[in-house]
Amino acid sequence: MDLFEYMRKQNQEKEGPLASRLRPGTLEEVVGQRHILGEGKLLYRAIKADKLSSVIFYGPPGTGKTTLAKVIANTTSACFTQINATSAGKKDMEEVVKQAKDHRGMYGRKTILFIDEIHRFNKGQQDYLLPFVEDGTLILIGATTENPYFEVNGALLSRSVIFELKPLSTDDIKVLLLRTVTDEVKGMGSYGAVIDPDALDFLSDISNGDARAALNALELGILTTERSSDGSIHITLEVAEECIQKRAVRYDKSGDSHYDTISAFIKSMRGSDPDAAIYYLARMLYAGEDIRFIARRIMICASEDVGMADPNALNVAVSAALAVERLGMPEARIPLAEAVVYVATAPKSNASYLAVNQALETVKNTRTAPVPAHLQDANYRSAGKLGRGAGYRYAHDYPGHYVKQQYLPDGLTEERFYEPTQNGYEKQVRAYLESLNQYKN
Repeated sequence: MDLFEYMRKQNQEKEGPLASRLRPGTLEEVVGQRHILGEGKLLYRAIKADKLSSVIFYGPPGTGKTTLAKVIANTTSACFTQINATSAGKKDMEEVVKQAKDHRGMYGRKTILFIDEIHRFNKGQQDYLLPFVEDGTLILIGATTENPYFEVNGALLSRSVIFELKPLSTDDIKVLLLRTVTDEVKGMGSYGAVIDPDALDFLSDISNGDARAALNALELGILTTERSSDGSIHITLEVAEECIQKRAVRYDKSGDSHYDTISAFIKSMRGSDPDAAIYYLARMLYAGEDIRFIARRIMICASEDVGMADPNALNVAVSAALAVERLGMPEARIPLAEAVVYVATAPKSNASYLAVNQALETVKNTRTAPVPAHLQDANYRSAGKLGRGAGYRYAHDYPGHYVKQQYLPDGLTEERFYEPTQNGYEKQVRAYLESLNQYKN
């Protein structure tokens, strides 16, 4: 490290963002993540014993992935190197590998490589690391906000232990905020700031488990608020609200939050809870989700989960989808809400969904049986000579517009694919099918 690099690091420690300055240096200073850092837990033991193997830290922003890497850097006897996948290339990795080989060969020291945003590396870049992780040249620590099972190569995953970091609790955030206003070395204790209880509650709640967001808001409040007559900087609820203009909804359209939210949305409609369904709809709209995607999910739910218990549900869902195409936001929220409420409050049946799935399985697993001769098309030349359509009974010629005859192919006549429920309109369908037994040949 040259003089300029040393001075840059010194200045960053003093003048960098609060969230960076306040990072703990030891495990005891880490707040939250007790499910993996509690005393006696695997990660805790590995860090304490300096016996860490390759790991991947996975979790939302502001939950401590980089913080953990820094703690490991401060406690390990191994060489520690950090790169960011958004800016690093193969040349950077080659240099890291060269240095790791030198340290191992000359001094017998291991090298820990911390890769932030590891999901940004393409397949080739990730593959390049494999042999060096495999032979112990590198101990890999990867950090990602994306699901590693989708974004990280399977070969790297098999050589790593995955630790999922959870959003910090409101109590955890409060600890960090109070540490900020009292710590005169890393925090802002020298400013003489005082945070009101309601402001503390507000910031810890609105940050949605993101420590960085809460600390940045508090720092902004302390730096921009004038001192009161008592000489203190008072962080009131009003100041806190100004520092965070809008609640940051955690919703990455290509990440877990997207899938978790849409899953909760569908399950709420299926579970006949209109309030929950509307809430998840609002979360998606607020986060800027594609309204056409939402409309498609409502149509699917209307077909799969409501089905014949209320056939009109699909009509409402399709109408809402058409309205969305023509209206756009913000008006599109209204037909979407109408469709969501209708589907959520409609009687439910998945009988038709199960029926087609079972029929597909039967088609897949059995020989293709010929269509019964009396059902075959008789409207082309020579059909009569071949006996096609002979013996077919026209239903409207019989009482009740029904006549019993074989429709399924030979060998499948005993199959029952559709089993109507007793819910909604399907109860009438079931009664009608049962009544057909009164009609004889």
